[in-house]
Amino acid sequence: MANKKLSLITQGPYVLLDNGLVRLTILKPQGYLTGIKYGGLDNLLDLKSSESSRGYWDINWSLPGGQDRYQLLNGAVYRVVERTNDCLEVSFKSSYNPSIQGTKLPLTVDIRYILKSGVSGFYCYAIYERPAGCPAFDLAQTRMVFKLRREKFHYMAISDEKQRIMPMPEDLLPGRGKQLIVPESVLLVNPINPDLRGEVDDKYQYSMDNKDGGVHGWISSDPIVGFWIIFPSHEFRNGGPTKQNLTAHTGPDCLAMFHGTHYIGDDILAHFQEGEEWRKTFGPFFVYLNSTTNVSNAYNLWKDAKKQRLLEEAAWPYEFVSSTYYLTAKDRGSATGRLFVQDRFISGSPIPAKHAHVGLSAARTAGAWQTESKDYQFWVQTDSNGNFTIKNVIPLVYGLHGWVPGFIGDYLDNALVTISAGSETQLGNLTYVPLRDGPTEWEIGFPDRTAVGDYVPDANPAFVNKLFIKSPEKFRQYGLWDRYTDMHPESDQTFTIGMSDPKTEWFFAHVDRRWADNKYVPSTWTIKFNLDSVNSGNYKMRLAIASATRSDLKVYMNGMDIEHMVFQVMNLGTDNTVCRHGIHGLYQLFSIDVSSSLLVTGDNSMFLAQARGGDALCGILYDYVRLEAPAPPGNSSVGEAFDLDAKLI
Repeated sequence: MANKKLSLITQGPYVLLDNGLVRLTILKPQGYLTGIKYGGLDNLLDLKSSESSRGYWDINWSLPGGQDRYQLLNGAVYRVVERTNDCLEVSFKSSYNPSIQGTKLPLTVDIRYILKSGVSGFYCYAIYERPAGCPAFDLAQTRMVFKLRREKFHYMAISDEKQRIMPMPEDLLPGRGKQLIVPESVLLVNPINPDLRGEVDDKYQYSMDNKDGGVHGWISSDPIVGFWIIFPSHEFRNGGPTKQNLTAHTGPDCLAMFHGTHYIGDDILAHFQEGEEWRKTFGPFFVYLNSTTNVSNAYNLWKDAKKQRLLEEAAWPYEFVSSTYYLTAKDRGSATGRLFVQDRFISGSPIPAKHAHVGLSAARTAGAWQTESKDYQFWVQTDSNGNFTIKNVIPLVYGLHGWVPGFIGDYLDNALVTISAGSETQLGNLTYVPLRDGPTEWEIGFPDRTAVGDYVPDANPAFVNKLFIKSPEKFRQYGLWDRYTDMHPESDQTFTIGMSDPKTEWFFAHVDRRWADNKYVPSTWTIKFNLDSVNSGNYKMRLAIASATRSDLKVYMNGMDIEHMVFQVMNLGTDNTVCRHGIHGLYQLFSIDVSSSLLVTGDNSMFLAQARGGDALCGILYDYVRLEAPAPPGNSSVGEAFDLDAKLI
């Protein structure tokens, strides 16, 4: 079918963009998306919501040290950016004027919509800018939200495994739902759909890592229409590939999250100093719409959306975006190299960094990419031989970061990487040397920056989400913190090296114990291990934390008094991973000296004390624990560097 000519009509306070497949209705000059006509529906957006609360951008921000402020983002000036036979782009811009007195968000915001001929969907993006003279402020969260027709959209899909018929928004209100100790968690006691009775609904149960997401949305009934948010790139999202974001949840709401603090906390706030200039383009992302007249083909809408995601990724960076602040492929560069791991206690030869994550970030210290929030990040995975190419990188000077499954810590190359437009930067052979002093005496877990592989219990039958009963993400269930007490009602967990199995005997979260009268008291885990002999010097404990929330961690060796304490850290973490049903948050690695004088030949015990009580939702998720013997005489703590070129000849 021939593409219908694009039309742009001004109708009172509205702008209508139409390509024959999709019609957008946008309130001007604010830029609120009030209507989406497609597939037999005059409006896919929620008619019961106000016009400013159907399709909108919003932001959470604060003055330094001040309270969080929430506001909708809107334009003050409307203009047509581009109008051709193939593309319409419109802008709704609000400019910050430092000379105007009063408390006002110190950002210039330009919200854009793009409609293309013959395309079943539309593109959204926004340009945030701090001109000279802006006061200091902190940016916590920004996103675009779509509220869909609640009487139409009931089926949500965010992955092959995570899709289902969802509750109605009324089900979360008193009478139909009962709020639990986590405010976002609601027990459905009398839902409109009786099949959902007894389940728990919580928006955080549908969180996804950036690296694992890319497409999520809803399918309506009568007519059968799919509404999908597709991220063709994650370069403009803060926190890198492991940053977890909300996707879609009961509303029915569909979110395009760009910048947030979830699962990390205030460490990832973007702090802007007085007078600091800054600009960032968020997006574009694609809203894809599809439909079918055959109810038996409804699932195919999800499959089709996944295919469309691949097409959008292949087309990135888009050539049709009009803003001069958005760089197309010819204005970008790339970097290529090969990463190896050097660990002399595992191999005498360099080990190709198989399926490692490698990325370019403005962060200048190892691991700091996790909390980097102002600039763009570009990540890929290496192949089975450690080779990688990072394409379509915005020209800048970056730190080269990475981590390798199976090895602790974060990689940061010694040299900064300069990316230039139209050229490929050759990085050659690179070597990651993980922290290591001596041979492994024992270890628990597999270092992959998560608590996956540890024991995750079944949910309490009174607080279940059926979607996760047989799911690999059974940790998404509500109330698992209390299952620790159910499993260990009289005494805390003891793990014996060489006998115990982490998959069945190492609880995934080190939480408080529920005691009488629902009081929560500190808990202490014991690790028992045997040493054939004790070498003189310092042993080294590597403690990799996958997540922590309001925890006081104390580590003791062969006695729980001050003389036997080898480590403590107070008020560790603000991840909120326990209550938000996650398996990882902010990765941290601690290296702890253990004097040989504290160890004995034969049986030994190490104690991990989660020493803060009174908090049901505090806790630590351990990624990996390892005890290393002292380095053999004449060996350095990390070994000598490999001559890779010589080794590979």
